[in-house]
Amino acid sequence: MTPAVPRTDTLIIGSGLAGLWCALRAARHGTVTVVTKKERAESNTNYAQGGVAAVLSPQDRPELHVRDTLDAGAGLCHPDVVASVVEDGPPLVRELLDLGVEFSRDPGGDLQLGREGGHSRRRIVHVADRTGAAIEEALLHRVAENPAITLLEHHLAVDLILASRMSRPPHDGEACWGAYVLGPDGAVTAIPARATVLASGGSGKVYLYTSNPDVATGDGVALALRAGARVSNLEFVQFHPTCLFHPEARSFLVTEALRGEGATLRTLDGDAVMAGQDPRGDLAPRDIVARAIDHVMKTRGHDHVWLDATGLGEAFLRERFPQVYERCLSLGIEAARAPIPVVPAAHYQCGGVRTDGHGGTDVPRLYAIGEVAHTGLHGANRLASNSLL
Repeated sequence: MTPAVPRTDTLIIGSGLAGLWCALRAARHGTVTVVTKKERAESNTNYAQGGVAAVLSPQDRPELHVRDTLDAGAGLCHPDVVASVVEDGPPLVRELLDLGVEFSRDPGGDLQLGREGGHSRRRIVHVADRTGAAIEEALLHRVAENPAITLLEHHLAVDLILASRMSRPPHDGEACWGAYVLGPDGAVTAIPARATVLASGGSGKVYLYTSNPDVATGDGVALALRAGARVSNLEFVQFHPTCLFHPEARSFLVTEALRGEGATLRTLDGDAVMAGQDPRGDLAPRDIVARAIDHVMKTRGHDHVWLDATGLGEAFLRERFPQVYERCLSLGIEAARAPIPVVPAAHYQCGGVRTDGHGGTDVPRLYAIGEVAHTGLHGANRLASNSLL
């Protein structure tokens, strides 16, 4: 083992939206080290297409966003956490604007609000269909400018430094004092820290079909569990209804916002998948839509269903969904003229490391934020676009 690197005030494991946002806030109070096991932009955030859900329209109200979130969570959300996050949403979107995120706007200059499954109003701010990447780029730029933040790429956290494992007794009970990190040279380094934050994302890569990148292997949950922290609701993994079904693009997500603009799900026989399934039709919450697709595929022996966006027109698809349109086109699928083959795929870990309302875990000085954390916001199923929020 190589000698320990200089101590940092805050060690953050993960470089997605949660980790970078935390780094910028923590840097106001001390030094910060961010470790990420691949390139700094490689995270679930970077692949998020839809947007950020927030109450920004005169036709919308916070209580409606709360109700939609609780409904999607199937009775297992914590109402106080939901209310707090919904209330914080609008000012946080304005902060992202101040950080340089250029959300799409209507011709009149107002923020363009999309609608997705489970939402009773249009409330999704977005950057076309690459919102996560745009946010990630803006935050990485601000992190790079901040002299208090060190970001280490290709560094994998392998274990936490715990008081109970130190060779210098006595200690004042269990606490986390940083992490052991495997670097690109194959050496393990101890990074001591006054506070350690798990922002390592989910575990989608345990499934064959997932929208997640290769880094989503549940590392943070494993680290916390070995340290004695409790985990909750790990049985609730959200499957996104529409992952592109193609041998060359097994993890490419086809954003739910397409259905928000009028695209429809059809069986290979041409029947409406959601007919008689839910009064909200194609815009029912993701768990309901994914189960309906799965049922159709199994009972009819089909290997996928169709997402029909042909009625939206080529010009609109190219402007509003350029990433989806170009990716489909590169695979020989003209979305303006032919339906898109889709299947449900593992998308989001709704459970995780149990935390209080401030990200604290059972282990003192160890925190968990973002997808790795179980805060009570998502319940048994996450409402669309509440993840970046």
